[in-house]
Parts: sequence; C-alpha cells; structure tokens
Amino acid sequence: MTSSVDHPRLGSLSLAALGVVYGDIGTSPLYVMKTAFDPQHGLVVSGDNIVGIISLILWALVIVIALKYITLILRADHKGEGGIMALLSLAASSAAERPRLRNALILLGGFGAALFYGDGVITPAISVLSAMEGLEVATPLLQPYVIPATLAVLIALFVVQQYGTGGLGTLFGPITLIWFSTLGIVGVINIGAAPQILAALNPAHAAAFCLDNGWRAFVALGAVVLAVTGGEALYADMGHFGAKPIRIAWYGCVLPALALNYLGQGALLLSDPAAIVNPFYLLFPAWALYPAVGLATVATVIASQAVISGVFSMTRQAIQLGFLPRMRIKYTSDRKIGQIYLPFVNWILLAAVVIAVLGFGSSASLASAYGFAVTATMVIETLLTLFVLRYAWRYSWFLAVAATAVFIAIDVTFFAATTMKLAQGGWLPLVIGVAVFTVMITWHRGRRLLFEHLRASAIPLQPFLDSLMAHPPLRVAGTAVFLTADSEGVPHALLHNLAHNQVLHQRVVFLTVTYLEIPRVPDAERVSMEPLANNCYRITIRYGFKDEPDLPHALESCAVHGLAFEPLQTSYFLSRQIVVPTTGAGMAMWREQLFAAMVRNAGNAAEYFKLPDNRVLELGARVQI
Repeated sequence: MTSSVDHPRLGSLSLAALGVVYGDIGTSPLYVMKTAFDPQHGLVVSGDNIVGIISLILWALVIVIALKYITLILRADHKGEGGIMALLSLAASSAAERPRLRNALILLGGFGAALFYGDGVITPAISVLSAMEGLEVATPLLQPYVIPATLAVLIALFVVQQYGTGGLGTLFGPITLIWFSTLGIVGVINIGAAPQILAALNPAHAAAFCLDNGWRAFVALGAVVLAVTGGEALYADMGHFGAKPIRIAWYGCVLPALALNYLGQGALLLSDPAAIVNPFYLLFPAWALYPAVGLATVATVIASQAVISGVFSMTRQAIQLGFLPRMRIKYTSDRKIGQIYLPFVNWILLAAVVIAVLGFGSSASLASAYGFAVTATMVIETLLTLFVLRYAWRYSWFLAVAATAVFIAIDVTFFAATTMKLAQGGWLPLVIGVAVFTVMITWHRGRRLLFEHLRASAIPLQPFLDSLMAHPPLRVAGTAVFLTADSEGVPHALLHNLAHNQVLHQRVVFLTVTYLEIPRVPDAERVSMEPLANNCYRITIRYGFKDEPDLPHALESCAVHGLAFEPLQTSYFLSRQIVVPTTGAGMAMWREQLFAAMVRNAGNAAEYFKLPDNRVLELGARVQI
C-alpha cells in the first residue's frame, strides 16, 4: 500500500501514526511499574525482581508488538484495512463454505469487538488519572484535587467530540513525538545512575524471575501486560496510514523510547527502592514535575481520543455488518469521512468512564480492571489470524499453527494472569463486554428472523407486477423509490400505498441496500440496475463496512444507464417494522423483547441513508417473530 509513497509523504504519515496509533501504548509507562510492585502482589522491590520485571516488559514489547503485530498481523489486511472487524470479516468470508466454523468465528470475533468497549471505558480513565496523580507527587497538598481535575479533563474531552477533533488531530503527531522524546531522555539520564539495569536486555533474567517467584511472577504478568495495551491499535489503524509508516514509527521512535524509559525506571528503583510510590514521575527533577504533568495530561488526552474515535469507528462498522441497530451518526469533517461522532455512544461512554474514575479512585486500582479485555482481544485476534492463514491464504495446518502457536501460548498466559484480577476490578470490562455482546448477537439473530419472516410472507414481485399492470391503477408524475430488504418480494410500503392512495408513480424503483464483508466497495461495483418493464426497475446498492451510506449520491450513477433521478420529483417510501415478541422457536422471550426495544429505538433510516427529509414517507407494519 505504501510502497509507492514518496519519502516526504511517508514521513508525514509516520508522524501522524505516532499520535493516533501509539498514544495508548505510549502512556503505559505512567503506571506499569507501580502496578507490577503493588503490595497486594507480594512482590519485593529487590534488585533481581526489578531487573526481571524490566526484562519481561522489554521482551513482551518485542514478542507481542514487534513480532506478532508488526511482523505477522499487519500482513493480514482486508483490502488494506485492519482491526478486529476487518479480521473477522476476512476470516468469516474465507470460511463461507463451512457454515458451522463461520458462525463460530462470527461469535468469537463479535465477542472480541464487544470487549473493545470495555477497553474504551478503562483506557481514558486510567490514562488521564495516572497523569493527574503527578500532582500529588509534586506536593501532597494537591492530592484532593486529583479526582476533580481528572473528571474535568475527561468531561471536556467527551464534550468536544460533537464539534470534531480534525483540527487538533494535526497536532497529535508532533506532541506525541515530544512525549516519546521526553520518555527516552529521562530514561537515559536515570540509566546513567545505575547502568547495571542494562542486564535486563538479556531474556535470561525474565526467565529467572519467573522461575524464582513462581505464583507471584504469574500474578505480576497481569501488570506486565499493561505495557503492551494499545498494541491492537497498530492493526486497527492500518487502513488510515498503511503498514510501512506504522512500522517506521515503531522501530524509529516508539520502541527505543519505551525501552529507555522502562530501563530508566528500573535504574531509579535500583538506586532508590522507595521511588516505587511513583517511579515514572520521580524520573524527573523537582523543577520539571509540573511541566511533566502537563505533557502527560496532553499525551493521555491524545491516547483517550484515539480510543474514543476507535469506538465510534467500530460501532459504525458493527452497524453496517448487522451487529448493532442504526444510530445517529454525525460526520464532523467534510474532507475525512472517517471522522464521525455518535451522540448515544459518546454519552454512554462518558457516564461509564466517570463511574470508573469515581468507583476505583486511583490508577493502581484501575490497573486491576485493565488488561482483561485487552488480553482476551489479543487471544481472539491471534485465533482469527490462524484461520485466515489456513483458509484465506491457503497455508497448511502445520504452517498456520507453527506461525501462531507461540503467540497463542503467550496471549493465553497473559490472559490467564489477568483473570486473577477479576474480583479486584477485572469484572468491569467483562461485564461491559458481555452486555454489548448480548446486544450484538440478539440484534444479529433478530434481524435474521425478521428477514426470514418477511421473505416467507412476501408476495413474489414479478407475478405481482404482471397482475397489477394487467389492470394498472392511475399513474402519477414522479419517481417512487421503495426501500426493501428482499429484492424478490413486494415491499409492504407499496401495498399500503396502493391500498390507501390507489395510485402508482410514473416510475417505480425497488431499491435494496446490501452490506458486503469487505471494507469498501469500488464505485464501479456500487450500483446494479435491472429493468422490470412498465417503467419499473430493481436497483441494488452495495456498501462495505467502512463506506459512508448515501443513497441519493449512489443513485446519481444510474444516469449513465438512462435512469436519472430528479431530486424534487423523487419520493422515498420506507417500511418500518413494529416487532411483536411471541413465544415460539425464535429466541427466548427476553431476547425478543430486547430486540423489539432496539427496533423501536433504532436510528432514523432516512437520516442514516441521507435521504431528503421532505421526500420521505414511512409506513409501519406489525411483525411477529
């Protein structure tokens, strides 16, 4: 994708990737070491343990980020796009001939996507809170203001989402570059005071730490994994920047800066074990504490913004893949369609983040909640990659397993370590993930049942038109566009229109919108048209899960086929189903009631498809599933 990109363009993309892709992982040094030596873990702040923990962190960065994500998973692009939804659609479509496996992969990937919402709550909370805790390091007198300041920053961040952050986005890369440069500089300064910490570069110290500490080392892995949180963003944002800029940013800036900072924190602890109260901020001289807090706050806001934008983007993808009901989407940029704002998601996310900050009260407590969703997502992404290797890329089972076995083993080990924190807070992202997953599978299953019911009860379109045109009703001027999920059946809106108005428009279009399991549909393949005689037409418009639906714009392409749409002469007829839950073989009653509630509260179809408000007629019908 980027092989033909010139060097100046490659440099700007790499700089932009710093702010968007690496914001989350770049703020991990704020809390990882303090969490690893949490007194609850029973790990003594000794020289061997310090070197062992630092060695584990460094090699986790190398194996999980550099080898797994940078080397392997970035290759699993779906037409240039990444992220768990892209990986899910790639794996599921490659297993299309194996229905049971396909359904299992959809459930697995859907649960991984649902867990991302838990990460979307914890990441802003722990990032901004850990930055603000630098105030109490500067002076204990500011300790009472840590929580209020954190909430003020977070509330401001979510409030500005509705106005768009495109203008600020140009500053993310340079600010994050300053942040990583600062991490590396203070790390180097402190390494000079205790250069023996460089022994942590030898993985033998990581292995010795695990062998010597046994169970305590296993529990500590739940903190070590916090150093690689945000790694999944490498893959999720591949479509925005391409794989090459992401790799350049990682090896040219992020990995060296993180390694130096963690080594610096280790060196500080070797010199002064009491610095474990906050080994990150104590890297700085006293005069630099307040600037460090300010820079860290900005860095954590950038990291939080990337996660929030990721939640918005994935929600839209889930809607278009049929996992979530339509929601109101506001496009905050005329130039970049990826910049969107979903009011409902934004305010629900803010409420959850505020509750998390108030409920946990410190980054150390939030760290117990962090990691579970991330490690579970990592396991799922690696498993999906296994099936992509086997079925999409046609590797043998031996090669597919050989390429992923080590990563699966490491991911499962990290995941098992984070399960030890379920009682201390790990339940929060799990509860959020399960709740979202329940909504997703209920909507997905309900839509299928609804479609099957409508298809079974539908009147075949062509025989109906033949019968209708044998004794045609009065035809009035203009074009009527009937949106229908089943292109072979008569839309309910047409039947209602004939029954009540007893007229038929001069030109009638039966329009079906389909979503394909690909990121974007080429313009040449967007629209297909089939004449049905008597000035009736069947049109299909196709979108990928990253496309922006705009039906009037798509219909403009029909002009080359002699079917031009005059906006003021075109009316759109929508059928809105009112779902009536009934006992039977569909779903459990509580799920049918949940589905019925989602259908009632789903976003307006006219707004979602960008139909003109004054040209839309909506007719309802009661349906039992």
